Amino acid sequence: MGIIEKIKEIEAEMARTQKNKATEYHLGQLKAKIAKLRTQLLEPPKGSSGAGEGFEVTKYGHGRVALIGFPSVGKSTLLTMLTGTHSEAASYEFTTLTCIPGIIHYNDTKIQLLDLPGIIEGASEGKGRGRQVIAVSKSSDLVLMVLDASKSEGHRQILTKELEAVGLRLNKRPPQIYFKKKKTGGISFNSTLPLTHVDEKLCYQILHEYKIHNAEVLFREDATVDDLIDVIEGNRKYIKCVYVYNKIDVVGIDDVDRLARQPNSIVISCNLKLNLDRVLARMWDEMGLVRVYTKPQGQQPDFTDPVVLSSDRGGCTVEDFCNHIHRSLVKDVKYVLVWGTSARHYPQHCGLGHVLQDEDVVQIVKKKEREDGGRGRFKSHSNAPARISDREKKAPLKT
Repeated sequence: MGIIEKIKEIEAEMARTQKNKATEYHLGQLKAKIAKLRTQLLEPPKGSSGAGEGFEVTKYGHGRVALIGFPSVGKSTLLTMLTGTHSEAASYEFTTLTCIPGIIHYNDTKIQLLDLPGIIEGASEGKGRGRQVIAVSKSSDLVLMVLDASKSEGHRQILTKELEAVGLRLNKRPPQIYFKKKKTGGISFNSTLPLTHVDEKLCYQILHEYKIHNAEVLFREDATVDDLIDVIEGNRKYIKCVYVYNKIDVVGIDDVDRLARQPNSIVISCNLKLNLDRVLARMWDEMGLVRVYTKPQGQQPDFTDPVVLSSDRGGCTVEDFCNHIHRSLVKDVKYVLVWGTSARHYPQHCGLGHVLQDEDVVQIVKKKEREDGGRGRFKSHSNAPARISDREKKAPLKT
């Protein structure tokens, strides 16, 4: 029996099992088995040489955004509208067969936009090259899920389910669970608050399913069984997602109003070029890019070429800013002067731990190189060798 058949068999067993107190341990074990099988499904087959054919393109710019959706929902048209890069669009499905990158120039930054082929139901199992498409979206900073406003609401649930099946968690944060494997000592289970979804027995059963018999588990929030399995697997990617409803020009105003009020959603029309500027503004807000301008000592700030930081790519502190310029700069920093919204007064003397905000101006003051031992008559020691044996011996006197 193959892995896909095993997954379907376990899903069928979960569907016919009643959910109550008596069966929660059994359902928890089944969820752990499915997670293990899906991880095996993503691994390359044994004996395969080299990497398979994929859609991966070189990272470029300050951020990466992936367009995901069913075929013929307007992904290629949206890419052409936002970037100017031509991506073939036609009235038949699967027009785009490979990954087509484009660059958005917005607020002095460069954002890479990827037009991916349409995915279908069963993409997580490899149908329609779905695994390659989802693998590219794992390396993105933001996912734009393009949906057809005239189609049923079920498309959104199908795509979310396919992405979650391969370890992508949309608009979620990592669960506050501390987990560490140990060599000896058994399983240590603790929590800082009352738990309503998981107890010690269920945690033991899930860990034994993964053949883990020595570990330390600490719950800092009331997490579910799925959160615990995600932490044990350790290969989950938590990514932001914006649901973009295209083709609003073919539905009524009541439907447009209902879709626009849903969380993390935005409505557009590529045909009539409606609300495209709001898509760019929403992308900018979700990615959280921070532009920092440099100011040389005694000169005006350089507002032409900012240093772009983000919390997803390294961080937004002064230390991250220095590392972005050069790795060896941090050792030479004495203090920095900051102008902008993150400063309490202008200029503010800050250390390496200060968190920068968008459009801040930073001037780095470096340590001065001091001469060893002072200067002139204030020297603390002579230039003579430290040991007597190292001194130059004078020639003997002539007699």
